[in-house]
Amino acid sequence: MTRRSRSKPPPAAAVSVSPAEPQRRRKWFLAGGVALALAIAGMVANSLNAPPPSPPPSLSSVNAAEAAPPAGKATYVGAESCKTCHEPEFKAWSGSHHQLAMQEASVSTVLGDFADVKFRHKGVESTFFKRGDKFMVRTDGPDGKLADYEISYTFGLYPLQQYLIPFPGGRYQTLPIAWDTRPKNAGGQRWFHLYPDQKIDHKDPLHWTRLYQNWALQCAECHSTNLRKGYDAASNTYHTTFSEINVACESCHGPGSAHVDWARKVRAPYPAQEHKGLPSLQSRWKDAWKFPSDSARFAVRDHLADPAGMNSCAACHARRSTLSEDGKAGATLEDSHRLALLTAPNYHADGQQREEVYVWGSFLQSKMYQRGVTCMDCHDPHSQKLRAEGNALCTRCHNAAEFDAPKHHQHQADGKGAQCVSCHMPTQNYMVIHARQDHSMRVPRPDLSISLGSPNACTQCHTDRKPQWAATAMDKWYGKAWRERPQYGTTLHAGATQGAAALPGLLDLAANPAAPAIIRATAATLAEAHVHPGTLPATRALLQDADPSVRIAALGMIAPIDPLNRVLGAAPLLSDPVLGVRIEAARVLADVPDSQIPEGKRAAREAALQEYVASLQLEADWPSGNVNLGNLRLRQGRAEEAVAAFERAIALDPGFNGAYVNLADAWRQQGREAAAETVLRQGLAVTPRDAHLHHALGLSLTRQGEKAAALKEFTEAARLAPDNARYAYVQAIAVHSAGKRDEALVLLRAANQRHPNNLDILVALVSMSREAGDRQAALAYAKQLAGIMPDNANLKRLVAELETR
Repeated sequence: MTRRSRSKPPPAAAVSVSPAEPQRRRKWFLAGGVALALAIAGMVANSLNAPPPSPPPSLSSVNAAEAAPPAGKATYVGAESCKTCHEPEFKAWSGSHHQLAMQEASVSTVLGDFADVKFRHKGVESTFFKRGDKFMVRTDGPDGKLADYEISYTFGLYPLQQYLIPFPGGRYQTLPIAWDTRPKNAGGQRWFHLYPDQKIDHKDPLHWTRLYQNWALQCAECHSTNLRKGYDAASNTYHTTFSEINVACESCHGPGSAHVDWARKVRAPYPAQEHKGLPSLQSRWKDAWKFPSDSARFAVRDHLADPAGMNSCAACHARRSTLSEDGKAGATLEDSHRLALLTAPNYHADGQQREEVYVWGSFLQSKMYQRGVTCMDCHDPHSQKLRAEGNALCTRCHNAAEFDAPKHHQHQADGKGAQCVSCHMPTQNYMVIHARQDHSMRVPRPDLSISLGSPNACTQCHTDRKPQWAATAMDKWYGKAWRERPQYGTTLHAGATQGAAALPGLLDLAANPAAPAIIRATAATLAEAHVHPGTLPATRALLQDADPSVRIAALGMIAPIDPLNRVLGAAPLLSDPVLGVRIEAARVLADVPDSQIPEGKRAAREAALQEYVASLQLEADWPSGNVNLGNLRLRQGRAEEAVAAFERAIALDPGFNGAYVNLADAWRQQGREAAAETVLRQGLAVTPRDAHLHHALGLSLTRQGEKAAALKEFTEAARLAPDNARYAYVQAIAVHSAGKRDEALVLLRAANQRHPNNLDILVALVSMSREAGDRQAALAYAKQLAGIMPDNANLKRLVAELETR
């Protein structure tokens, strides 16, 4: 359904919503902001709490092609225009998942059982029935009461089909009860709930009538051609349009009017550039791969394919956010979207899929991608069918005598264990029943399961066995050389768990030209929390990397440093050919005065900032989009606009904690600490167990001199989020400030066990241990710090001083 997530977004810090940064204080008045928030909240409530609506005009009757395009710009002409010259491709596409991605509800398109069938889930009984030729469902609405709703559209085909229901304001909401379209003997032909273990009532933002189950917000972009969200923030309504209701030819090839005009003018035999007017998406899959000799283990591609073909797949087969609706067919993903990197919770420590990540991020890690394999080498882009079935698909490029043999797979021939995908592309179920294969196509590593906790294909199949059993079996079959194969999980896991001690390894991995770009970008992103002036040379090299994802990650690495070095590093990228790079450079430089920007780059900075704002406005129906806009405005010193953006995020989702935290910080920057406290308490009234809000309230109370009350909040934050090193550190400092040094030391020692190599915790341990007269403990912690930062002269002097006393 969605390229984001089927669950409510995680706390602000996990969805690229940055904390507000300190700015010069300005005077600001609370009344205007509150009035705006109330107005927005009223619009949201009115749109979602209305009674069951009458169906609005069919979406297909509102066609984006009706708007006159700029002169000379290609337009969308529809799949029927392609059929004349491309009948085999049209025939293959007809009946495919793309062609049937979204349809108007009718007898021929609805697959679910609407014969007065009842389905009960967590106390709610829903009934599926027909009223004349209309498909209906009686279920709980936005007020929690049962009501009748008409199904307007079907969504998807196999292994499940979902249903869209119209609501006021141009909204279409996705019903959480889906039809299992698999055969009955495979467990299908039944209704099932997409959140089987959760009770989600009408007050929950995950309820089907609310924000996060909205079609235009979550899923529409990848199920229709030339979709324009058409969200109007002022009225909180949608006027969504598309050229074709499904995923048709121009979803991948781009608007076809120029190509059609060319085709009308030429006659057979056609020129070599038959794709005239469109990007070339050909992969030459039939003849590109050849075995150098009969004994060769692998086939070799004669030359690399144009990446445009795979780029056309990436936008809808990736976990990402949208930067622009004007992406060009075949352009690199970063020119229109922001790819989610290989960090938790989306991926396991070694890069295997965990949450719903939609293939692309996994495939980018693979040796297949590195060797030039394209999506079209394995998948027919029109029918979406595999080029061959079973191991025959793999042995087109992997010598069957070598790999499709018991000596390799060590399983019974023709059994499940003998299938290449069983070991190299294990599946995970998403949307309850949809088993999706991991496209990182890796060798099973049960040894990493032991050290990192990541899964492995062996024990995913042999569920009664432990990773050590699998590792021992592989040692017996293959020797121990498999344990030495290159892998990046250990370094990435250290980046997430070992604090600043992981920095050298992360920098080495980010700079490793042999590593996949997505791995390198992830390493750079994990390094961001630990950068210091000494990392600038490594960062500058990454800023010039050929891959845009690495350049974007490198820009994040310079975001925390001083303005001069930010300008030196980011200013050249304000004119980068890739949109995602330009807007990240603009974000990094947003608070730098014009006087510090080179004169020749000021216009580029302004243009890139406008692109950044446009990307945030496109996400104005997301709370996170509004928080990011608020952060930008706060950094620019535009406090009134920042407050309005944060309040709008709260109105859209009253449980979105990042909006409260950043709004409170905005008030703090205006010298309105009482207003900041009020906002945080409002947030806690909605989500009383939110650690981020308790911590922020503790900071506010500290600034107001209420240290005892602040300590209670810091303690609660640390209790609710034991994995947050910062909260543990701040709690210990607050306890120490309350005159309880020994208790603070106990807290810090425990925190150091959970968060080894955290610089703040170690510095505090050195300081408090010295204060307590425990020189040996202080020396041990100082040596630990020195080991993390061996070039730090101050630490060397500290260690020497402690050793001589």
